[in-house]
Amino acid sequence: MMLVIILAYLGGLLTIASPCILPVLPFVFARSDQPFVRTGLPLLAGMALTFTLFATLAAVGGGWVVAANQYGRGIALVLMAVFGITLLFPRLAERIMHPLVNVGNSLSNRVAPGQPAGPGASFLLGIATGLLWAPCAGPILGLVLTGAALQGANVGSTLLLLAYAAGAATSLALALLIGGKVFSAMKRSLGVGEWIRRILGAGMLLGVVAISFGLDTGVLARLSTASTGGIEQALVKRLSPDSTTANAPSPASVVKTSDDDAIPTLTDAGVMPSLNGATQWLNSPPLTAESLKGKVVLVDFWTYSCINCLRSLPYVKAWAEKYRDQGLVVIGVHAPEFAFERDVNNVTKEAKKLGVTYPIAIDNDYSIWRAFNNQYWPAHYFIDASGHIRYEHFGEGDYAQSERVIQELLRQAGAKNVNSGISTVSASGVEQAASGQNDISPETYLGYMRAQNFASGEVTGDKPADYKKTFRTASG
Repeated sequence: MMLVIILAYLGGLLTIASPCILPVLPFVFARSDQPFVRTGLPLLAGMALTFTLFATLAAVGGGWVVAANQYGRGIALVLMAVFGITLLFPRLAERIMHPLVNVGNSLSNRVAPGQPAGPGASFLLGIATGLLWAPCAGPILGLVLTGAALQGANVGSTLLLLAYAAGAATSLALALLIGGKVFSAMKRSLGVGEWIRRILGAGMLLGVVAISFGLDTGVLARLSTASTGGIEQALVKRLSPDSTTANAPSPASVVKTSDDDAIPTLTDAGVMPSLNGATQWLNSPPLTAESLKGKVVLVDFWTYSCINCLRSLPYVKAWAEKYRDQGLVVIGVHAPEFAFERDVNNVTKEAKKLGVTYPIAIDNDYSIWRAFNNQYWPAHYFIDASGHIRYEHFGEGDYAQSERVIQELLRQAGAKNVNSGISTVSASGVEQAASGQNDISPETYLGYMRAQNFASGEVTGDKPADYKKTFRTASG
């Protein structure tokens, strides 16, 4: 347990390098030139404790938790907006918003640059910041959140979430201490204290706008830029070697795939588990394993703010449309990572925006997730017409092989004139696959099963081997 807590703390430390921290940075730096013990420390403590509290409550899964989180975020946005206005336009704000600005001024007088600061006001702003902070779910946070969701609210889950929040607070504290010295030096040498105040106010308002429009849980969470994912995955492997295999499918049901589009070897991993655990269905009446007999079924575990899920989504949608009339049924099992993803209205809105028209099973209780013994986003399970799981694929990529599996299962089911072509998709924005260009990096996997661009020929699995490659330099 101690190693996992350390792992969670290290994951939190790396949060400072993720894009999802950007909207809340102005809230933290708004008091960067104040005494750290009286302002910065209470703010970061309030942020960490609030994040831990609501992330733990989210494991309970009740609708009241989602509602409380949304109302709390709304109140926090108003508070931050008022505070930002008092920093940017103190006189104008007092005239047009006198009642609300009294609240902002009471905070500003204690926390604004150049004024005496109070720990109580800073702690209150920390609570607001914690309500607004939605960190990107890298491998470590994904491991923590999944464990909390599956095990429910308990001491262990709370400690892991608190360790993650403490790690994030530590990295922000270092940034705050450095930023405070920089701002103080600028004020002394350049006399720009009032401009710094206004810049911080503008930054806070930009953060409020970004969060209000969902950029923190949407665009920023899906940015395909180089991130800390590789470092986090290595930490998971080193400090928690059993965490990634504890609930993995049996080796017989996992098939190694190659880089070509040959049909992978199909196995029998057992009967398709029940779908009865869905709390709600979208785009379809409830479906059952029994009612799907005679159909080839693709079950896609996803969640709408998962970048890997979004990159695979264009292919899943293409398969659903292309093979629907030949007997393929695609079911998207939406298993949430964050509290806001438990809101069915959010899922409905995002599914419509993403163009998902096939059935979606809302798995807020993780009943279907547990039944499939799943632990990945995205995860694709291919079920034949007799209701048996014949192939599984986890993560992005290998789309040609997956489509060959669909074609083969349709033929085995008796479908005539199955289209043997491979689908090509034209994705853009967050659904566009990483290309390795313009700072966009492809997904990195540990182990040889998903290795790509290997320079030394074929991989020799599970035994020592000498790998050699003759490199050529460009002539001339």
